[in-house]
Parts: sequence; structure tokens; C-alpha cells
Amino acid sequence: MRLSMRTGKVEKVLAVYGESSELEVTMSGGEKAKALNYSSLTGDVEPGDRVLLNTTAVELSLGTGGYHFVYYVFDESTTGREWKAHDEGHIMKLRYTPYQIKSISCEEDESPYHEMLKKADSLEGTPILIVPLHSMLAPAAAAVFERAPDTAGINYIMTDSAALPLPFSRTVYELKGRGFLNNTVTCGHAFGGDFEAVNIYTALLFCHLLNPDYITFISPGPGIVGTGTKFGHTAVEQGEIVNAVSALEGVPVCVPRISFAEQRSRHHVLSHHTVTALKQVAGSSAYIPLPRLDKNKKRMLQKKLTESGLDNIHQLVYEDGEAGISRLKKEQIKVKTMGRTLSEDREFFLTASAGGSFVVQLFKDDDIDYM
Repeated sequence: MRLSMRTGKVEKVLAVYGESSELEVTMSGGEKAKALNYSSLTGDVEPGDRVLLNTTAVELSLGTGGYHFVYYVFDESTTGREWKAHDEGHIMKLRYTPYQIKSISCEEDESPYHEMLKKADSLEGTPILIVPLHSMLAPAAAAVFERAPDTAGINYIMTDSAALPLPFSRTVYELKGRGFLNNTVTCGHAFGGDFEAVNIYTALLFCHLLNPDYITFISPGPGIVGTGTKFGHTAVEQGEIVNAVSALEGVPVCVPRISFAEQRSRHHVLSHHTVTALKQVAGSSAYIPLPRLDKNKKRMLQKKLTESGLDNIHQLVYEDGEAGISRLKKEQIKVKTMGRTLSEDREFFLTASAGGSFVVQLFKDDDIDYM
């Protein structure tokens, strides 16, 4: 068995975020715990319902993934009943698992966008913001709307390299509620976006054709994987996305992972995730926006960039990241990374904000401060 399962009873529905519900449950052993339920997979739940829970992640003491998940809702009234998927779509996600689900993908014949995508093969020089961590999404989006209040909107593509259900992301739920994100597209085996796509390439083309005046962000969902090895981490995806954007004649803009609060040496100042993805995986040049820092921190960062060789491969640019930070505070949006808040890891969020500000400049064709 690769799953750990336990039964429980729903005591309270603590919060509802779109299709995701946070529950308080009493486990079969009597202890209280929290669990998540996705209504699109298992239906709505109410206090008193008996549920079967996947407890694997909690037993491993995982961080982002450390929840029990409702696998099945027991209800005597459901005996002998059948449930039918909606009629649209033929593309299966989570294929060949007990949870395989049907979706209508923007590429398939039934989709109203099929003909549009049949001929599509270019982003036509459009800049794409490639964000390596889901926790960077809010400051990057906030910067776009602070720097350009008349921005048409943001399309967000969530890849399948981390969380697969988009409803798991409270960040997306909050940003959409505030109008900071407009359309969401889930590609690969990720699901639950406003639109579905088979892969990164068609997701990018779809966003470009659907809303050419919108800025497109692409990132994994919450809950990345890292192993402490050079290539064994989710962030290698950033280099692969650079290649996809370049192949489609777009302009890749890569947010680096920068932190002066991170104590692990491989992530301190400039993360090895960024270096590996953009030095050895990316086969094309990209813009790397860097935040304006004080003299000492700027010197430390420049040293890391020179040692890594990224300054010889990519176009480094300096951008003021304060716009996004200011907007986050104004909107009272709370952000965290690895448990650290904005005040505890300011440069991490400042970098993401700089990325959002820079992509606005590219869209507006403003003057750029090259390193």
C-alpha cells in the first residue's frame, strides 16, 4: 500500500474557498484533525458526515501537503445511486487512477477554441512571466496592478509540477476575488481552472489568443518538491518553460529565487534551484529581473550571479520591487514562504514584485535598467 487511509466524522466546516472546504474532523481514534474536501471530486460535505480520509501526507509531516484529504463520503442514502460526469469533454486528467476526471480541454474538437488553436504557433514576441514558486504569485500580481492600474488583466497558467487541484490554492482564490487574476488555465494533469489545456505550449498560445492585452503568468501550484540534489526538484521546470516560451517566439521573463533569510546554504542569497534551471536546463536566453537592494546585499547577490555564470547567459535587469509590496500592504494581503512572512523575508517577495513591475515595462516598452 502506498496510501494511508482512516475514517473520520465531520464536526465543522471551518471555511469554504470556492470548490475547496476546510473541515474539522474527529478521527477514528478520537483525535481532532483538519481535512480538505474538493466538492468537484467528492461532493459537498456537512457536519455529521462520515468520511474516508487519505492521511498519507500528515503521517510524513509534510508542509504544504500536510492535510488529510477526503477520499469518499459515506452516506446510506447514496446506496445504489449513480453519478454522471458532465457531458462535455473527452480529455482525462489524473489518467488511470481511481480519481481520473473528464475535462473539456481548449484544444479538443468540442471546444469553441479548437479552430483558433489549430492554426496557432506563435506568441508573437509577447513577454511571459515565469514564476518559480506559488508564494511569489501575489506580490508579482500586486506589482502589475500598482504599476499599471489600467492593466487589462492577468491570465494565470498553473502547471502540474506541484499541487494538481487549482482549488487547493487560497492565493488564487483571494487574487481572483480582488480582481488581480482574471482567467486561470490548468495544464497537464493540473485541473480546476477556468480553462483546461493539454500542456504548457497550448496553454500559452491559448492565453495569448484569448486575451492579447492581458499579461500571462505561469507557475506551479503550492507544494513544490525538493530533494537536496542538483536536479531533483520542481524548479527545473522554470528552465523548461523558458524553452517553451522561446520555441513559441515569446519573451521569457524569469523571477529568480532570492532570499537573505533562508539559512540553508543552497538557497541562501541565490537559490541553486534558479541556477540549475536557468544555467543547465534553459536552452535560450531570458530576462532575469532583480530587485534594488542595499549596497551590501547587492554585492552579495552580484557575487553569486557571477559565480553561477548566469550574468553571461541571461539579460539581468534591475527593477524597483516596492510597488508590489506597497499594494500588498494596501490590500492587506498576507504572504508567506516556508513559514516566513513579508517582514521576515522581504527580499524574496521584493524579487517577485520586481518581476511583475518589469513585465509591465516590457508590455509598455518603457526604458529598462540593464545591469
